[in-house]
Amino acid sequence: MISNELLTKSSAWGKLWGVSVGPGNDEWLTLKGLRILQTVDVVACPQNRHGKPGMAYNIVKSHLRPEQTILPLDLPFVRDPVQLQQAWTTAGEKLVPLLAQGQDVVFITEGDASLYSTFSYVAQSVQRLAPDVEITTVPGVCSPLAAMAALNMPLSLGAEKIAILPALYDVSELTHALEWAEVVVLMKVASVFGQVWQILKEADLLDHSSLVERVGSPEEKRYPSLVDLADHKPPYFSILIVRRHDYRF
Repeated sequence: MISNELLTKSSAWGKLWGVSVGPGNDEWLTLKGLRILQTVDVVACPQNRHGKPGMAYNIVKSHLRPEQTILPLDLPFVRDPVQLQQAWTTAGEKLVPLLAQGQDVVFITEGDASLYSTFSYVAQSVQRLAPDVEITTVPGVCSPLAAMAALNMPLSLGAEKIAILPALYDVSELTHALEWAEVVVLMKVASVFGQVWQILKEADLLDHSSLVERVGSPEEKRYPSLVDLADHKPPYFSILIVRRHDYRF
């Protein structure tokens, strides 16, 4: 818990930045994001399962100064709303004392900070605990755009409609999206890939579907078609795109 004394004594709050670092390639960091990242003293980031700085940190670590403080935060990949809310609150409670001391803090987030990002929840927690803190989001490259660039295909053209679905827990959402969207993007599809593959097969869309794994990283893999991937096991950071109207450069 944060004491009321700490909150009332702070006369010059630091600023909280949410900096998007892209999905894997450190050169996709924006010029503004790089400037902010190298200016602040404290860089907060989600930690991995071993309690060490996670993927976002690994993307930008070559840009950081040795004297900067790295603050890993426990933000688990779970679905339990109680556990998630507690993690976001705890993260906020770790950041607010630093901000109360007048320190600017950057929270780095994989992909873009406005698209299914943990930063949004952490920022809400900070705002709830310390309403006077200024919070600014710096946009970046999101994984659907990076994946389409890797495949040399446009995300959409003309009047094409797009559906972007988070990690699916009910594959019926995919069936519904395919009824109205020309382009369907499935984020972090690994846990339901087998079910999705079967749906796309029945809809005769396997050859109109692509998979990109760990986009932007040295381990990136691209599959322009899903026809031969019936038994494939993609990693957690995988994105699947269904494009009804084929387009290749």
